[in-house]
Amino acid sequence: MRAGELAAVRGRLEEFVSEVFAPLVRRDQREKGLLYVRGLLLDGRRKSMQPMAERLGIDHQQLQQFMTSSTWPVEDVRARLAWRAVAAVRPEVWVVDDTGFPKDGTASPGVARQYSGTLGKVGNCQIGVSVHAASDTASCPLSWRLFLPAVWDGPDAEVRRRACRIPDTEHHRPKWQLALDMLDELDGNGLRPAVLVADTGYGANADFRHGLEDRGLAYVLQVKAEMTAHGEEAEPQRPAYGGLGPRPLPRYRTRPVSLREHVLAAGRQAGRTLTWRKGSKGAMSSHFVLLRVRLAGRRPKPAADGTIPLTWLIAQWPDGETEPVKYWISNLPADIPAKDLVRLEKTRWRIEHDYRELKTVLGLDHFEGRSFTGWHRHVTLVTAAHLFLTEQRRAPKAPARA
Repeated sequence: MRAGELAAVRGRLEEFVSEVFAPLVRRDQREKGLLYVRGLLLDGRRKSMQPMAERLGIDHQQLQQFMTSSTWPVEDVRARLAWRAVAAVRPEVWVVDDTGFPKDGTASPGVARQYSGTLGKVGNCQIGVSVHAASDTASCPLSWRLFLPAVWDGPDAEVRRRACRIPDTEHHRPKWQLALDMLDELDGNGLRPAVLVADTGYGANADFRHGLEDRGLAYVLQVKAEMTAHGEEAEPQRPAYGGLGPRPLPRYRTRPVSLREHVLAAGRQAGRTLTWRKGSKGAMSSHFVLLRVRLAGRRPKPAADGTIPLTWLIAQWPDGETEPVKYWISNLPADIPAKDLVRLEKTRWRIEHDYRELKTVLGLDHFEGRSFTGWHRHVTLVTAAHLFLTEQRRAPKAPARA
């Protein structure tokens, strides 16, 4: 935003910041929070602390102290932002995803040579895992976690961990576990998704799926064609009892096959063309085959009678393709309309708008500090700036102050 545009919504911004920073008991902290958010919103090529301070006309040490050494509860601010985001977006789904932060050097917390979808390859970067609220018309992050690769654990990492002020309680955990931790934190604050969606990095992980099921959460998850399943009609059989030891549990005697094989066996003619939304160039639609299957593979979760629950299998099979190009699974009810299943999964596209605005406009990946806490504060304040813009787009413009 240009200085004049920001001045025109100054009253709204001050009211917004006053509410989300209410957990900060000290007035000077709330004032510095407002300064930081203003700095993120103002036009400028870089949104690291020194360039922002220059545009604001202040000493950058004020921002530095607020982000690194000041004591204020980022969790409480994050909770308030999440509540406001859910109220503003009115999400149909929550989206779990992650994004890369390319870095030079090895001193930033969590930095390592690792695969980044942002780069499309292995590179020197940090990875942030996020949960977003999304509808077809708006979306906003609800929470963030910095992924710590395994090289940031152990005796060899002690010096770097101390330099980055990484708490002793924070260690390497897989990204799917960080996602579940965020869902638990949000649940503890009274927020739960109607449906959760994620790409194959999460959907193909059995531990993540079981974690969602254990929490009673509905999902539509992208998966790999190689995942195996039994057909809808498959039934478990109980082996004959030999008279010694406990009775054997029922199990499926048929061989599970890949999701790809299930869909190819059904044939493209078993599907239908479905439209999931109206785009700028017309209706967005494709051909989909929907089946009911019983997931096999690693650690299926059968019922007491050995039955594996039925799951939706959704395969996108566009015109001109010899086989499907994408696969999803869902534990949503059997009577949900097919178009709703497709629409819910396709809502995941919306968060690409988040990442684009968060990075190119608000400086999500511009943080140059080397503090673990500072990173989480920065992404939280960038989320605040993004939410403020989202609320402005979804509400009538406020008159400028005289």
